[in-house]
Amino acid sequence: MVNKPDFKVVPVQEAVGMMLPHDMTQILPGEFKGRLFKKGHVIREEDIGPLLSIGKDHIYIMEMPAGYIHEEEAGERIAKAVAGAGVWLTEPYEGKVSLKARKKGLCKINESAVHAINELEAIAFSTILTNQVVEEGQSVAGTRIIPLIIEEAHIEKLEQLVASFEGPIIDVVDIPVRRVGIVTTGNEVFKGRITDKFGPALTTKIEALGSVVTEQRFAPDDKELIQQEINYFLKQQVDLICVTGGMSVDPDDKTPGAIAGVGAEVVRYGTPMLPGSMLMIAYKGVIPIVGLPGAVMHEPFTSFDVFLPRILCGERITEKDMTCLGYGGLRKC
Repeated sequence: MVNKPDFKVVPVQEAVGMMLPHDMTQILPGEFKGRLFKKGHVIREEDIGPLLSIGKDHIYIMEMPAGYIHEEEAGERIAKAVAGAGVWLTEPYEGKVSLKARKKGLCKINESAVHAINELEAIAFSTILTNQVVEEGQSVAGTRIIPLIIEEAHIEKLEQLVASFEGPIIDVVDIPVRRVGIVTTGNEVFKGRITDKFGPALTTKIEALGSVVTEQRFAPDDKELIQQEINYFLKQQVDLICVTGGMSVDPDDKTPGAIAGVGAEVVRYGTPMLPGSMLMIAYKGVIPIVGLPGAVMHEPFTSFDVFLPRILCGERITEKDMTCLGYGGLRKC
């Protein structure tokens, strides 16, 4: 239980020369929201009008009770406890401390730990979803306490809880440079009936994450010839093989069978996310082979975009990873 100590309340007109115990926020709808006065500001005669304008007829005068800490120190301690090396902390602002990415990378968050922290009384710890690609300087989390001051023992309890989890609660990790091979299937492209759109779209996605396409090869709707091209990249020992097209239920679509036919261990064919439900992920040893449905060619974000950064980071995708995409996975239908 977090007990709220007593504060001395002083009319603002009598507070000249006194120190503000916390940030004072001004809100002008449609114009401005931010800090009007910072914690520690000594009130001057000319400050009385602005304070009254934000509804501060009285202010608290506080003597910190023994065993308590201020919201700013509490926020900083929470943030330091959860932060990995890939994030940095802002200075407290209106009691809140933000965590920001030091670099572009994949944000990794321990969801169970976030829930456990927020179950503690008077704690607010908010994050983005895990496994998102973030840019340098992007906010990935924010934290504060609800009251102005809190018992230090309460924060110590949180720090002990965080220490019980393995690794940092929130971090941003590098996405390594990987070599990717593309096999584009389909008689319509192989025979020049249409221009290939898959290669440019995939190359853009892969290069945006810092990796490189070593080569793109083409095959008709022939299982053995598709397998031949997959085996070519397996011999090249690329880090990822993307096989595009031929993933539906039509009789000419041979890609799933070709991927299985090279002896790959198929994790799953199909995921509940829309678009991109006909995604296949398989592994031949340590090399991932991904069968890509047509949506990847023309949609900005599909099931492939969920898994690509994780695959590039060397994570092995599981069947549960794929089936869990149903909840929250409706992007377009």
